[in-house]
Amino acid sequence: MEDIIEKIKEYKLFLALTAIGLLLGGYFLFHRPQSSASTIPDLYQSSSSTSSKEKVQTTSSKEEKTVTSVSDAPEIITVDVKGAVKQPGVYELRSNSRVHDAIHKAGGMTADANSQSVNLAQKLSDEAVIYVAKEGEDVPALGSSESSATSSASAEKTGKVHLNRATETELQTVSGIGQKRAQDIIAYRDANGPFRSVDDLKNVSGIGEKTLEKLRDAFTVD
Repeated sequence: MEDIIEKIKEYKLFLALTAIGLLLGGYFLFHRPQSSASTIPDLYQSSSSTSSKEKVQTTSSKEEKTVTSVSDAPEIITVDVKGAVKQPGVYELRSNSRVHDAIHKAGGMTADANSQSVNLAQKLSDEAVIYVAKEGEDVPALGSSESSATSSASAEKTGKVHLNRATETELQTVSGIGQKRAQDIIAYRDANGPFRSVDDLKNVSGIGEKTLEKLRDAFTVD
């Protein structure tokens, strides 16, 4: 009888251990995959977030470099070089260029050029006109602020407008000179060089002897 009781106890113990083993096995079977599955998205999300941040930083860096590159680019100005130079014409230069640079761009001065007629160290501005006079001519660089100031001072002193220095606006201050005629005078001056006398005005289109008589006392070339 005692043997039977012992066997029953052993059997119960076996059943208890088996049940515990099944419970533990079931726990690990159903809970471990869920833990792994939840970890993978977290890792992916973290990796994706890091990658996105790196992309944003890279893009921002490229944009900054582009902006810096654009701001560092030198400004370009356009100037017109005329007179006693080997290759007269319109040239593009950097904004910090000087008259010397423009003349060099135009091939340099000709053999009969008067190097004293221009200030080689003068800084250029956009739309400037540089006129290199020949020997015997006494004409400052056309279109420069110095030329304009000299013309204004001459007009105030003598009451006459300097034909070789006056701007389009200053020419129109003379009675009988409108915008079109002022442009024609400047065009002639640019194409043929400075006026040697006021009488040369008759060579400008639209100005005859009668018109010249009316204009003669208003201009000077001295």
